[in-house]
Amino acid sequence: SATKDPTAVERANLLNMAKLSIKGLIESALSFGRTLDSDYPPLQQFFVVMEHCLKHGLKVRKSFLSYNKTIWGPLELVEKLYPEAEEIGASVRDLPGLKTPLGRARAWLRLALMQKKMADYLRCLIIQRDLLSEFYEYHALMMEEEGAVIVGLLVGLNVIDANLCVKGEDLDSQVGVIDFSMYLKNEDDIGNKERNVQIAAILDQKNYVEELNRQLNSTVSSLHSRVDSLEKSNTKLIEELAIAKNNIIKLQEENHQLRSENKLILMKTQQHLEVTKVDVETELQTYKHSRQGLDEMYSEARKQLRDESQLRQDVENELAVQVSMKHEIELAMKLLEKDIHEKQDTLIGLRQQLEEVKAINIEMYQKLQGSEDSLQEKNEIIARLEEKTNKITVAMRQLEQRLQQAEKAQLEAEDEDKKYLQECQSKSDSLQKQISQKEKQLITLKTDVKIYKENQIIIYIYTKETIYNSHLKKYYCVFCFFTVLKEFLNLQDENQQLKKIYHEKEQALQELGNKLSESKLKIEDIKEANKALQGLVWLKDKEATHCKLCEKEFSLSKRKHHCRNCGEIFCNACSDNELPLPSSPKPVRVCDSCHALLIQRCSSNLP
Repeated sequence: SATKDPTAVERANLLNMAKLSIKGLIESALSFGRTLDSDYPPLQQFFVVMEHCLKHGLKVRKSFLSYNKTIWGPLELVEKLYPEAEEIGASVRDLPGLKTPLGRARAWLRLALMQKKMADYLRCLIIQRDLLSEFYEYHALMMEEEGAVIVGLLVGLNVIDANLCVKGEDLDSQVGVIDFSMYLKNEDDIGNKERNVQIAAILDQKNYVEELNRQLNSTVSSLHSRVDSLEKSNTKLIEELAIAKNNIIKLQEENHQLRSENKLILMKTQQHLEVTKVDVETELQTYKHSRQGLDEMYSEARKQLRDESQLRQDVENELAVQVSMKHEIELAMKLLEKDIHEKQDTLIGLRQQLEEVKAINIEMYQKLQGSEDSLQEKNEIIARLEEKTNKITVAMRQLEQRLQQAEKAQLEAEDEDKKYLQECQSKSDSLQKQISQKEKQLITLKTDVKIYKENQIIIYIYTKETIYNSHLKKYYCVFCFFTVLKEFLNLQDENQQLKKIYHEKEQALQELGNKLSESKLKIEDIKEANKALQGLVWLKDKEATHCKLCEKEFSLSKRKHHCRNCGEIFCNACSDNELPLPSSPKPVRVCDSCHALLIQRCSSNLP
């Protein structure tokens, strides 16, 4: 007959000893009737048997001085596999009297029994055989089925209550020898009472195991029900995902069609804008040349006026009046600038309409993901887009008409300027001639007055000679004096009429300057409108990942918002402003930078 494997015999003997020690410990503990302490003999024998079972098949590890063979290594693995065992490991390491690994292992077994979790901890070790292979040979008891059987038997020890004092014991120097005399008693010596106690203990243990099995079965059934419900919900979600994917594909196709149509519309508008830009540039060049000539003529006229103002103090007072009139003209210029900004706002409104077209496309893309009902809304939005494109074409035609009107007004203003300048030059020459003549007349009048005074003196000297001749001379002098006074009064009237004509000519020149400034402002309005229509770009949501001001990344909580003025994308904190724009009378979302610029523009436009 073939001889048995000695390691298998060792495992069988250790298994039988474990069964006897566990059975005897349970029976004696139940008959004892109170908590067990460290001096209880069956309990000491149980720890010795467990120590032998854990030592079976241990690998010998070489250390620096000698060979090491201890069970503390595999027991330390329990902390990694079972988190609740960290408390036992920490308390064992903190014990001051333990110096050897074997003493720590014995203290660990005692604390695990007190916690009633020895079976759970060792079960974790047996399951992880890959980790145990580092400490045990392949034929060891913990690597075979006998180890699992012993762990199953340890579940019955949860009935026992033990209170062990680990600090006072000398666990390092104890000798673990199995006392077989405790298990060699005859069955006849055991009384009937002890048998009844044993039967009661076995029944309690059986009931405890059955309760554990029931709890496990209930947890398994609940897990099965959860798995079934999760599978059902998973199938439903898969079906819904398939439907949603099909809808998304359809919506993407429709979105591509809409984008292509929008691109065509934008290309047409850009071509119209380029043509108008070239025309406006040519008109500006011609206007600049004409403006330089007018400025030179105006400077020469001002020089002549300054020379004439030095001749008389009255002309200087009139120039002071002209300075006050200039201030009024500046105020009128500010009012005209306000009108310019309003026209710029109207052009921005046109630009905003183009932005709304893009915003409508984005909203359509978001609404189409919701349901099929949004298809009807898309048709309505497309009709709105066509209406808005028609409005844009009408606005472009109006701009072209305004350009033509501005050209005509500019030509008429130039012709009128030339005519007025010629008339002013001719009249100023005639006025100068008349003034020189009047001055000569005044000189002659002064000489006549001197002669008259001399005549009066002569008459006063010769009054004594002849009274009749004196009366005749007096009448003659009075007559001459009245004639001179009449001529002097006539000269004053003519001087006032000349002043009136001079004021009227100056007012005509000022009106010409106002008309020229208005035509210049209209051309600048058209130029800025074209720049505004070309410069604005509505930024796409995909192109922006961070806020333009604070540069924070967008997420589900930090959403994207468009500025209705510049078209850039900002977060809610950087675009929490609302202002009415020319395109929309209601307040619209605006970023912080555009908000500051618009408010500054409004304050500067105020007189």
